Amino acid sequence: MGEHILVVDDEKEIADVLELYLQNDGYLVHKCYTAQEALTCIQTVELDLALLDVMLPDGDGFQLCKTIRERAYYPIILLTAKVADGDKITGLTIGADDYITKPFSPLEVVARVKTQLRRYRRYNQMETRGEAAPTSYDIRGLSIHKDQHRCQLFGRSLQLTPIEFSILWYLCQNQGRVVSSEELFEAVWGEKFFKNNNTVMAHIGRLREKMGEPAKHPKFIKTVWGVGYTIEKS
Repeated sequence: MGEHILVVDDEKEIADVLELYLQNDGYLVHKCYTAQEALTCIQTVELDLALLDVMLPDGDGFQLCKTIRERAYYPIILLTAKVADGDKITGLTIGADDYITKPFSPLEVVARVKTQLRRYRRYNQMETRGEAAPTSYDIRGLSIHKDQHRCQLFGRSLQLTPIEFSILWYLCQNQGRVVSSEELFEAVWGEKFFKNNNTVMAHIGRLREKMGEPAKHPKFIKTVWGVGYTIEKS
């Protein structure tokens, strides 16, 4: 493996345990206890994934997440003691890929890290396939290229995270068909969908924002209330 993982948590015991479990799986861990230490690491180390505690003594994980997204698109997992849906949605809409609520099992964290890194690698490497499946779509000015992980809207580049790209790609693959939140979640995240999961909705909202789409009358990603989301055929 050898991927570089940033662990930011002001609770030394938690940071130390996560470091131990991640190192045991072959990851290179950069451990920080404050937001300022984390900022220095973000600016000087080529990271592959970040684990960010939301509550820090000199800042918060939300701001660190925003800072990372200004320069990079590797996966971000938030560690939070907050359980309100609003806090979780806030993290997802500013660019986080996943969140884990404290208290948690270190093994769960490692499993989530592996899942996010697999997805990140898959969408940042050209894949050689024996089948003649489409590798790009052009839908009314929306152009998306899977192998290059590139997306443009009317010639303007869209800076999408791996999760956002995966959602948009799946909807383009299934253009003309309504895709339920459950199907979309299980296809993109590769995990079982549970009711009252607002993860898909939060990422759709973020996608629309990047595309400059009004939530009530979008031209591309349309909501079919009570069913799911669709991109209509050209």
